[in-house]
Amino acid sequence: MLHLPFPLRDANAAPGGKNLGDLPEWDLSDLYTGQDAPELKRDLDWLESACASFAADYEGKLAGLDAKGFLDCVLRNERISAVAGRIMSYAGLRYYQLTTDGGRAKFMSDCQEKITNFTTPLVFFTLELNRLGDGHLDALFAQNAELARYKPVFDRIRAMKPYQLSDELEKFLHDLGVVGDAWERLFDETIAGLEFEVDGEPLNIEGTLNLLTDPTRETREAAARELAAVFGENVKTFARVHNTQAKEKEVIDRWRGMPTAQTGRHLSNDVEPEVVEALRTAVVNAYPRLSHRYYELKRKWLGLDRMQVWDRNAPLPMDDPRTVGWEQAEKTVMEAYNAFDPRMGEIAEPFFRKGWIDAGVKPGKAPGAFAHPTVTDVHPYVMLNYLGKPRDVMTLAHELGHGVHQVLAAGQGEMLSSTPLTLAETASVFGEMLTFRKLLDGAQTPAQRKVLLAGKVEDMINTVVRQIAFYDFECKLHEARRGGELTPEDINALWMSVQGESLGPAFDFMDGYETFWCYIPHFVHSPFYVYAYAFGDGLVNALYSVYAEGAPDFQDKYFDMLKAGGSKHHKELLAPFGLDASDPAFWDKGLTMISDMIDELEAMED
Repeated sequence: MLHLPFPLRDANAAPGGKNLGDLPEWDLSDLYTGQDAPELKRDLDWLESACASFAADYEGKLAGLDAKGFLDCVLRNERISAVAGRIMSYAGLRYYQLTTDGGRAKFMSDCQEKITNFTTPLVFFTLELNRLGDGHLDALFAQNAELARYKPVFDRIRAMKPYQLSDELEKFLHDLGVVGDAWERLFDETIAGLEFEVDGEPLNIEGTLNLLTDPTRETREAAARELAAVFGENVKTFARVHNTQAKEKEVIDRWRGMPTAQTGRHLSNDVEPEVVEALRTAVVNAYPRLSHRYYELKRKWLGLDRMQVWDRNAPLPMDDPRTVGWEQAEKTVMEAYNAFDPRMGEIAEPFFRKGWIDAGVKPGKAPGAFAHPTVTDVHPYVMLNYLGKPRDVMTLAHELGHGVHQVLAAGQGEMLSSTPLTLAETASVFGEMLTFRKLLDGAQTPAQRKVLLAGKVEDMINTVVRQIAFYDFECKLHEARRGGELTPEDINALWMSVQGESLGPAFDFMDGYETFWCYIPHFVHSPFYVYAYAFGDGLVNALYSVYAEGAPDFQDKYFDMLKAGGSKHHKELLAPFGLDASDPAFWDKGLTMISDMIDELEAMED
């Protein structure tokens, strides 16, 4: 089953403004020139026959292949993935540009159904592969170095071996996948179609969330209450989506014998459960010295007796309210990238010039931001909802980091380029850190430095604390769903059970905030995805400290890590930097960087 990744950042991190300059739009013609392009029909026809011939040539025969024959089989499978990925990338990106357009939604759905039907005969490949003995594959790898290059792919496939069902059931689940996708589409279309009104102005969800960063407290409150009202009106639909998705996952996990709801995500991330648990425990234990301490500072800066939820992302009183135009945003990020290494700037530059970024906020466009790698013989596309505040510049730096990573990893080929989510955030968060440090070094007054530090701390709290709270919410949601249908009130209660703990005692929570789980797309598109953000932030904080200490050949090692894509495990990738994510102290190193910034902010108060 082929899915278009939809790795959205927290939508609260995308603020607003106008007069932004000439915002770029996607040119998707590097994929296809249109939905009626003859090349697209040609690829669909080729895919249908290639899948059929692959199954005819190899089903029931993998055990008898020699090393050369096995390599040919792998290369044919990889080519099928590339063509199918190109088609779905085009259909998906076009849809996300305008999710409310029925024609685009139908086109994506039709492509997904065709590809699902075409690729059903290929389900045998992973099942049969997992019936081969370890010694059999090791012998083939020893005979052919090019085949041995794919060993990490086979290792990840074979990690699913204990949870594999019969061939017939696996084909059934493959076919049924389009039904699960329909619930994701319902979520996307419902979110994109929501209508809000604040101070007499009609807004979509992106514009309304943006008002939570407005300098005027009354406007923030009005936006928060309007969000709560509209979410409340639609909460039954969102609860139905979550109930169905969680139940479908529970049924499949139960049949597969997976011990927890999180197991599948850990396997796909190529990360050990105990490493994730060490991360989660370290962050939760750090809540008091991170978010609790920071928000108490912010409460004082805002002159409030109590913080309300609409104050969480409020600009600071000493903030510069200016709008950052697109040209300045590009200049800031590109200078930071080039200062680190000109090779990084060379890779990033075409994104701005060749229609690889879609930046503007438009009715019906999917909210948030992402970088989609498409396929390795094209290039990534970056989607933003750029509204002109400093955090938008950071989002640009983040998504462009993904793009650079994806370009570098493309050399691994279709099957090895994809990076597990835990490492997929490395270049993006590192790109943010480079941009932040450049801005911090350029601060000309203590007040400017304070604003920059506070903004970075807030971003890291959103990326680490908030995402681990999201992860805990998901863990509770999926566990509770195993006991039966959840009412909207049940889900609301689970949401609130993690909010106070993570945000701390400075906050009060308005009536209606309990429904704010409704709009987070990760919960629907990629269950348990969110811990990858905290993983990536902690990893990059540790990595950046190595860079700041002047480690020799850091840039070359960094580029080698990105070029590796999904060909190496996180232990192997971090070893050249002297880092190990399985060491509990590793996470404290990253969290201490955040705590040190809060120390500096507190010292400025004295």
